[in-house]
Amino acid sequence: MKVKVAAVQMDCVLGEKDKNIAKATKFVEEAGQKGAQLIAFPELFSTGYRLEENYYRFSEYIPEGDTVKEFEGIARKNQVYITGCMVERGENRGTCYNSAFLVGPQGYIGKIRKAQLWGREKLYFSAGPLKRGVFDTELGKIGITICYEIGFPEIVRDLALQGANIIVELSAVGRPRAYAWDLMSRSRALENGCFVVVSDRVGKEKDTVFSGLSKIISPKGDILASAKNTESEEVIVKEIDLEDITSQRADIPYLKDHLTWLNK
Repeated sequence: MKVKVAAVQMDCVLGEKDKNIAKATKFVEEAGQKGAQLIAFPELFSTGYRLEENYYRFSEYIPEGDTVKEFEGIARKNQVYITGCMVERGENRGTCYNSAFLVGPQGYIGKIRKAQLWGREKLYFSAGPLKRGVFDTELGKIGITICYEIGFPEIVRDLALQGANIIVELSAVGRPRAYAWDLMSRSRALENGCFVVVSDRVGKEKDTVFSGLSKIISPKGDILASAKNTESEEVIVKEIDLEDITSQRADIPYLKDHLTWLNK
């Protein structure tokens, strides 16, 4: 089965939700015109990343909030699947999460909450559960990780063991750590025999310069497509063949032998 996936490399205006969503809408239309069926947006794309003490003020419930409702309509109109990361308001007063949602042509599908928080994120966000599910769609089984989580092999391995064949990594990586994300995203693809779609930020917020590492990676760890420039916005679209997963997992049976090891 062949699927066209898109990684949106996007700059954001800090705290300007309406402007960011309007820009994202245009990116969906561009990706859709190129035939994309799954479109990924970076970490906290709707508000910007460096909100600090203002995170809660910009938070919304998922799926009841305006942002997810807006993207439900956009996905339905363009007949695509869209995933993005935003600030989610928690059930308890004053709590919020760094969360990703997935919507499709039929509407809202589900969400995950970032479990492995990076640095100062721990001051503002509650951590989500380490255990998360995968989303079974017409395009295959989709797993989602958020930024720092790509560095934890256990998270991605668990998604692969649940059947995920596409891992979407939604990032806002600082440039000094770009080398790590580049290596880790390819490693997660190879060791799990799955496709990894990395949507990363560009631009600058306060003293953070983002790395622009957006790419689409094969089950062999090869980069199939990547951003032409680490400082510019871009929509990266690539057709992938899910049959490549079967052949790669047969060639190097990490998942099969991992299960054998667990059962000893």
